[in-house]
Amino acid sequence: MIEEEIFKKTKIDWNQLEKYGFQKGNNGYQYSKNIMNDTFQVIVSIDQNGKVQGKVYDISFQAEYLNFRREEGNTSFSGKVREELINILEDIKNHCFIQEPFLYEQSNRIAKQIDEKYKDKPQFEWDKFPGYAIFKNKDSNKWYAIIMDIDKSKLEKNQSVKVEIMNIKLDPNEIENLLTQEGFYPAYHMNKKNWITVILDNTIPDEILMNLLHESYSYTVRKER
Repeated sequence: MIEEEIFKKTKIDWNQLEKYGFQKGNNGYQYSKNIMNDTFQVIVSIDQNGKVQGKVYDISFQAEYLNFRREEGNTSFSGKVREELINILEDIKNHCFIQEPFLYEQSNRIAKQIDEKYKDKPQFEWDKFPGYAIFKNKDSNKWYAIIMDIDKSKLEKNQSVKVEIMNIKLDPNEIENLLTQEGFYPAYHMNKKNWITVILDNTIPDEILMNLLHESYSYTVRKER
């Protein structure tokens, strides 16, 4: 979906919608604009959950135009319609949305709390894995957490959906105990004795995650001689 791609890793700024030109209704907000010499009308709707949907209507026929979603080319007529819609959606994103580092709410909340507590921001160091970010102690340069976007089937078979996870370092005995609880998994792509994977889908409360993350952080603190 065009909308999902454009608005991924963003958070809506509700205060900006009416300033931009959206009209508030019972089910959310709506914005309209004519394009291509008034041949088509674009209507962008944002529901109460912040989901964005763009529709294009042929003004002459008073019918929804769908061909642009089936054809990727930008040299054809439908490709031009697609390009016009994308330009409108990108402008709305730039004026009414806030860029976020991660896909999901809990991931972004945890990243914000890490920044507030340790003054460490996520570092995206791999072009091949743009959804992977490490957090490291700026004094020792050691990692204490990594957030990754993966298919859940890598944690549970027959669970094919994208999720975000966090790997943190803990005491092996504590890891053994946590693995009996929901939301905890053997460390993905890291040493399973000293690291554990937690899923960032609100299964585990933020407070618990931050307490565990603090333990992971403590392993990176330089010991005074």
